[in-house]
Amino acid sequence: MTSADDFVIQLALDKGMLQAGQISAARALVAEHTDLTTAPPKLIEVLIAEHGVTSKQFAKLLADEFGMPMVDMTNVRASSELMALLPRNLAVKYTAFPVARDGNTIRVAISDPLDVDAIDSLSHFLKLPVEPVIAPADEILAHIDRFYGKDEESMDQLLNDISASDEAQVITGVAGTAGAEGDAGDAPIIKLVYQIILEAFQRRASDIHMEPLEKRFRVRYRIDGVLVEVDNPPKRLQLAMISRIKIMANISIAEKRIPQDGRIQVTVGTKSIDLRVSSLPTGHGESIVMRILDKEGLQLGLPQLGFLSDDQATMERIISLPDGLFLVTGPTGSGKTTTLYSCLHFINKPDRKLITVEDPVEYQLSGINQVPVRAEVGMTFANALRSMLRQAPNIIMVGEIRDLETAEISINASLTGHMVFSTLHTNDAPGAVTRMIDIGVKPFLVSTSLRAVMAQRLTRKVCPKCKQAYVPDPRELRSLNITAQQAVNATFVKGAGCDNCHGTGYRGRAGIFEIFVSNDELQRMIYENAGTARLRDKARSLGMRTMREDGLRKVLTGMTTIEEVVSITVGDAN
Repeated sequence: MTSADDFVIQLALDKGMLQAGQISAARALVAEHTDLTTAPPKLIEVLIAEHGVTSKQFAKLLADEFGMPMVDMTNVRASSELMALLPRNLAVKYTAFPVARDGNTIRVAISDPLDVDAIDSLSHFLKLPVEPVIAPADEILAHIDRFYGKDEESMDQLLNDISASDEAQVITGVAGTAGAEGDAGDAPIIKLVYQIILEAFQRRASDIHMEPLEKRFRVRYRIDGVLVEVDNPPKRLQLAMISRIKIMANISIAEKRIPQDGRIQVTVGTKSIDLRVSSLPTGHGESIVMRILDKEGLQLGLPQLGFLSDDQATMERIISLPDGLFLVTGPTGSGKTTTLYSCLHFINKPDRKLITVEDPVEYQLSGINQVPVRAEVGMTFANALRSMLRQAPNIIMVGEIRDLETAEISINASLTGHMVFSTLHTNDAPGAVTRMIDIGVKPFLVSTSLRAVMAQRLTRKVCPKCKQAYVPDPRELRSLNITAQQAVNATFVKGAGCDNCHGTGYRGRAGIFEIFVSNDELQRMIYENAGTARLRDKARSLGMRTMREDGLRKVLTGMTTIEEVVSITVGDAN
């Protein structure tokens, strides 16, 4: 029995909550325990079970005695940031759960206020002052299981437990009816696949890559845009793991010759996440990529995208226009869809009707009609657009302009009183004009309809936990053309590497932008089919900042590093 148990039982006796006879009877029940294969029950557990007192009443006694606040765990919701700071094994060891953060102090629910060493250890590990609050031990442990996930077996143990029969069951689909998370009796290989997904989510990965190589089966997570290799399962498990994922995604495990796509829904704690699964046949087996779509983690505010105040004001003005075409450009994975969702969220008002057509619909947005593309039944971007216009929308979002038909319908919609948002794959903002004309759109239609184009990239942000000032060398300053005056007034930072960022020095990403706003001069140049270089020069003379210049501003404000901006704007050196 712990010191807290002894203390609270005595308190309950002193306060009249329990009688001496009840405590004696409970001790007798504990003493009668003769089963050597199981641990004897705790005295406090017997008192709760046999005499009508509750764990909350015991916790309230401790809180009152020590003058500490008591927290109702039913109202506590998990924070992925705080859970990342306090790993599961320490939460279990100290029966502690991170409740909230207030400035530099972390509020932690504990059950034993007498365990000063535990509080000191938590503070030392978190490297922040800890404010303890009281909660019943059973509620804390239940919260740990609920939000961290139940105690997972180690990777080594799972691998050791996997037998040939386990692999055969998964490959033939016998184990395919189990839930994504896996139950206690599931084959270890099912638990192994779930643990890989769980770890990727906990580390904030956007993708999981499973790649069959000649002599190994490589697993990598894409975290903040960078692929990070993790412990690789044995090559012998390749087929079974891929089969398990395909079963979960409801795609054929018998078909290995053609690419396939599917979706998986997994529950992590109380969070529901979707995984978009793609399988691709390669020379050494099927390559699997799972895109993690965390609906609750989607940030929909314009400030969260990384805009500085002047660019945000420009964006708010553009997207509030009554009609026209607004394009977002950039490579795959540069955050174009998130930007468009944020724009729609900003202008979504009860007096406006918004419709989107997407391939696929990645996130469900409240108050917006979202139409998925289904090419196999004839629901293409173009056909969906035609039907959408009969619905009398104010604002339309087209997931991507891929062909002349879609481009022409989008432009015609923008010319008939609709505001149209879409994306293109071009390297910079002025290049979108040339791309539209190359598709086959007449220059006079582009010049009349286009309101603005924004090119973007995602840059990793310096980890706030381990960032520290440093002095860049002259070579770094020259790489971004940073002047001596700018260097004097700036505070350059880098991340030293810590548990919060897994030693990378970066945590999270923000956008850097190039906003091309059309005006009378640019419209005339577009009408005359001026090339990208001339449009770019004119836009620069009118005040357009390149992505590299916007990245420089974010380096000078301490958001990111010189190295990061240079690496993602390599084509923007002039």
